Amino acid sequence: MGGLSLLCLPALIAAPAAQEPAPILAHARTPDGRAILLRLQFRRGLSVEGKALPRAFLGKDADPSGWVSFDNLSPEGKRWALAALFPEDQWRPDEVRHRIRHPEVESVWTLAALFTGHGQNYDKVMAANPDLPEKLREGDTWRIPRSLLSVDLGGTGKGPDRTQPEDELDDEARVAAYRAMLSFGEDAQGKYAAYRMRKGEALYSSVVIRYTDRVDPKGVNDLADRIARRTGIADVRGIQPGQLIKIPVDFLADPFQAEGSSQLAEEREVRAEVRRTIRVEAGPKLKGVRIVLDAGHGGVDTGARANGIWESDFVYDIAMRVRRLLEQETDAQVSSTIRYPGLGFKIREEIPTPSRSAEILTTPPFAVDGESPSAVSVHLRWVLANDLFTAFRRTKGDAQKTLFLSFHADSLHPSARGSMVYVPSAALVPTTFALGGAKTGHVAEGRRSARVTFTSREKLQGEARSRQFSETLMKALHKERIPVHANRPIRNVIYRSGGKWVPAVLRYSTGATKALIEVANLTNEDDAASLKDPEFRERYAVAVVNAIRAYYRK
Repeated sequence: MGGLSLLCLPALIAAPAAQEPAPILAHARTPDGRAILLRLQFRRGLSVEGKALPRAFLGKDADPSGWVSFDNLSPEGKRWALAALFPEDQWRPDEVRHRIRHPEVESVWTLAALFTGHGQNYDKVMAANPDLPEKLREGDTWRIPRSLLSVDLGGTGKGPDRTQPEDELDDEARVAAYRAMLSFGEDAQGKYAAYRMRKGEALYSSVVIRYTDRVDPKGVNDLADRIARRTGIADVRGIQPGQLIKIPVDFLADPFQAEGSSQLAEEREVRAEVRRTIRVEAGPKLKGVRIVLDAGHGGVDTGARANGIWESDFVYDIAMRVRRLLEQETDAQVSSTIRYPGLGFKIREEIPTPSRSAEILTTPPFAVDGESPSAVSVHLRWVLANDLFTAFRRTKGDAQKTLFLSFHADSLHPSARGSMVYVPSAALVPTTFALGGAKTGHVAEGRRSARVTFTSREKLQGEARSRQFSETLMKALHKERIPVHANRPIRNVIYRSGGKWVPAVLRYSTGATKALIEVANLTNEDDAASLKDPEFRERYAVAVVNAIRAYYRK
């Protein structure tokens, strides 16, 4: 989530979204002489006016009453639309040579989506054009080899190859498999871990994001450049399979540190605790389970923004769908930390504009209106959740049946797609912590529950149980065909702005199990389109509820 830093660092006021460039409109004629209007939009791709399109140009699911998206055109229609919009392109037997005409609207991602069938192929398109900058320039000619062209355009396009054998493994086995691919050495520049690139891998995703825990765009790009220089690679887009990559040991995530390091010892201690921890049984109706749902940001804080959508409203809708399903189908006790007064706990099919009013459900409610520092509303979420858990335990509720879930969406490097889950690192949870009165908004819950203490055992158990739940969630998402972040979708720390930390809502939570769910990466165009779809949000909520049921089953 672009706003993840708000959970631990001084708050930043969300900047207004940059003005999108105007769409490019082009007039063309079909082979039978009918006039047609084409539209190329920034980050949204190509669409065609449907009312006069020949039937042969329409895909089977196309609705010709309005604008027809490029994906809903037939192969013949796609070829015609590209030729009409880009008349200077050269279609050769072995490649297409595409001339950039509209750099303010076109992007490498757009080229990959139109010509290869999937935006996720953008790194392969870049690799095929090593002498051209990623920022498009008018007049440049980009090559799309036939091997990358989609089948609809006469190519062999098989879509993005982002799967590896490790993808089918559980989290612990996957991390072990990745670790086994490393070897350690030392040269004049210091100690390093060596990794050999495999076919279809990129330095950004297969090395930096996988092995260093960096996921934000600037952090990933900066470290990729540093690793490339360390390795002696002049162009990161020209890396071939088999290339040896040298990763400075100081940048490795804890699971990949060298033998004998304290970080690796702590990682192995947590893994052993996960294996020892026995699941708590609650039955399919979740009887006796206390759940607190938190939707990130809200009110004046819209969170991450990219590709025409914003974090707050969309994750709030998913949280409300989870709440509805739990209330309708289970006996669990469910509460929310935040409410949008104009909406209540209702779900929405369409979310046209950001909601500007939200309140944390403390006593009295605390408005997320920008009048107080954002850190106050962030801290009040865990304060409120802990107060609810304390009340539950006082009525003889089982402390092991308390679950806290916080929903977010991130703005990561665009090569990252799918859900990620953060759990609290036992090593970074404090032994004791207390908020001062100025940071509790002077609410009743702040007077009762703004101080926490954790034993070493509680810290270890907190991470272990949270990892167990996260593994169950990954399986539920896979079953619903929801993309999951490649490489390592479950993480226990965040690296950003030179720091390593755990979000406050996890770090200070007294729930037995807690997780911060990054539903999607908004800078990834496919993820953003999914989050905007109410059917996707409903499937996501179903997966979360199924995961909760599966978690409370021995």
